[in-house]
Amino acid sequence: MSTITADEFFDSIHRIVSLLDEENIAILRTMKQHGPRNLLGIARKAKLPYTTVYNRVTKLESQGVLRTWIQPNCPKIGLSRAVVLATPHPGKEIFTREALKIPGFWLRVARCIGDCNGYYSLHGIPTASRQEFELYLDQLLERGLLKNYRIFWVGDTKFPLTNFDYYKPKDRTWKFDWKGWLDSFVTSRAKPESSKQSSQPVSFDKKDLIILKELVKNARTTLADLSKLLSLTLPAAKYRFDRLVERGLIQEWVIDLLPYAPQVSELSEVRFDFKNESFMRGAEPILDSLPIVQSYSPITGLNSITTRLYLPRNEVSNLHTFLSLLVSKGVLTSYSYLVIDPMTIQAQTFAYKDYSDDSGWNYASREYLKTIDNLMPKWNKTEIELSPQALPSLSLKL
Repeated sequence: MSTITADEFFDSIHRIVSLLDEENIAILRTMKQHGPRNLLGIARKAKLPYTTVYNRVTKLESQGVLRTWIQPNCPKIGLSRAVVLATPHPGKEIFTREALKIPGFWLRVARCIGDCNGYYSLHGIPTASRQEFELYLDQLLERGLLKNYRIFWVGDTKFPLTNFDYYKPKDRTWKFDWKGWLDSFVTSRAKPESSKQSSQPVSFDKKDLIILKELVKNARTTLADLSKLLSLTLPAAKYRFDRLVERGLIQEWVIDLLPYAPQVSELSEVRFDFKNESFMRGAEPILDSLPIVQSYSPITGLNSITTRLYLPRNEVSNLHTFLSLLVSKGVLTSYSYLVIDPMTIQAQTFAYKDYSDDSGWNYASREYLKTIDNLMPKWNKTEIELSPQALPSLSLKL
């Protein structure tokens, strides 16, 4: 049974559109460029009164339209990120979801349909334990939980702010320039790479990880809250925060805002398999500018980029045509398309509890398999229950 009334449905749709005015767009762009923590500084750079910025940000947050968080630099804290596409045997879907979560290093899990009819999951695995994690997935196959799976190790993820150059605030309308975007992909080539920031592990401790964890939950967590959590003085908490920034442990400030109402939009994960590395590198700045892109990550060892797309449902057929044309024009060799069910998204921060200052990251392979073996008899007796559906969240953090 649905718990959504018609009024709730349309009110939710219009809420996003009504909040996307010129002042809010200016605030969001400034937050993306300079970070979301200092609202006074944002007000000055956006040339708006502080009270206006404070009231508007507070309203966006209180209505669930805006969330801010950080993307930690995983390689610098000794973690490698992996995307797993798992297809369960029929009737074992819920069991598969829980099995993917048993190693506590999962970050996101959601149901998907398309090239994989099962689960999309994202994991932050201790770099030294990558092979053990792959062996764990193999054991899920042997135990009959999975029909098949694919794993992709991914590099740095970028989270571009929605490009409001394609939006007319006065008319409340978006422009989707599919032909222009196609031409950009066809003519793009890689530019010489500039020197990249080092992603080698740096020194850190458990308290640093706790600060990062809190900022992943909310990038505007105050220093006062951090000092209480860690039993530190306010200056000590500020010193630690500043050191995290200086050492590059905060990779990116993420401004999590949905530009289109979730009730009339589609969330998908598309893997672009490029003809060569030059096309792939040339595509990155284009992906950064598209108003339908939420995030994108290069896949290690392949000329491929996995991309999170979010767009109005009436534009989905144009997206399918767009992908087909990229192949026919020789930009892509192929692509993979998954529809993500936003109602099923489960998320957590990285597994900071499994880190010890004395021994580093603890990845307990045998314990994970024992947990699987102990739970399988219980799972086989479990009946799946249907639950009432509410309005989907305005945040699709995944």
